[in-house]
Amino acid sequence: MEFVIVGFPSLQPEYFVLVAWFFFFLYVTTTVGNLLLVVVFTLERSLHEPMYIIMVSLALSDIGFATVALPKLIARYWWNDGSLGFHTCFFQMHMIHYFGSLNSLILLTMALDRYLAICFPLRYPTMMTNQTMAGLTLFCWGIAHIFPGISTINFSLMPFCGPNKIIQAFCTIMSLKSLVCVDTSRQYSLAFAVAMFILYVPLAFIIFSYICIVISVLRMAKGQGRMKTFSTCATQGCIIAIYYIPRFFVYVTPFIPNLTMTPDKSIATTVFYSLFPPVINPFIYCLRTKEIKQIFRRWVQKRKGVMPTKHGQIVAVTMSN
Repeated sequence: MEFVIVGFPSLQPEYFVLVAWFFFFLYVTTTVGNLLLVVVFTLERSLHEPMYIIMVSLALSDIGFATVALPKLIARYWWNDGSLGFHTCFFQMHMIHYFGSLNSLILLTMALDRYLAICFPLRYPTMMTNQTMAGLTLFCWGIAHIFPGISTINFSLMPFCGPNKIIQAFCTIMSLKSLVCVDTSRQYSLAFAVAMFILYVPLAFIIFSYICIVISVLRMAKGQGRMKTFSTCATQGCIIAIYYIPRFFVYVTPFIPNLTMTPDKSIATTVFYSLFPPVINPFIYCLRTKEIKQIFRRWVQKRKGVMPTKHGQIVAVTMSN
């Protein structure tokens, strides 16, 4: 009737509250940071451009993933409440893999947008309009349900008659595989193939697009413009590496005899690649951009009763009761 989230099996009870506070801090930081971007985009019409549409899509996806994954994990360590209903666990599993697939498609769309903007700057305004980006975004949010849905349906129809303790931070295909009473090699192989397709086909295009971007920048830009582009690409490349590389090792470990990971290391790796990018994405993709920093600066100046003039000078505004 239910599953139980164990989390880190070797963690001593005296550290439960500290771990709960840590995950609570991650959840609040992820939610507030990404929600702030959504609010700024909603209020500022100047940000209604293709690049910011995809950034908001990523922010909403990160909020959704944190909301699905973290509350039960926090409850597990705060109140020792790790129980999940049978169907609730499968819903969480589907949404965990859904947001993972969605983020991969969003990163693909973001790479496509940057590729067109830098490699085809003159044709970019006609090739990538707000309507085109909105259509691509809705397509990603819809099609991302298909791939994890196949695996969720397959596993939900299988018999679970043994242990119900999930040695993981949340319900996933890998964590439920060991609880099934029959052979799951065929279903797991299918799920593995689907995961590799949805993750690494977009990664192949992302790598291709960044190679083209670097080549174009070396040909066109000089000095500060070139360094700024390289800095942005390097930062985004690190986030992409964090998102894809650890996932690969976790997924292929069961297929390599000499490669093993303890449950605690596997859970720590899963938590790292799942929760670290959503926390820093608002700072990497959004809050570092010139337009958003100017908007925040203008809001702070208005709050303090200071308004910028047309020539960039600052004048004080007299506030009357």
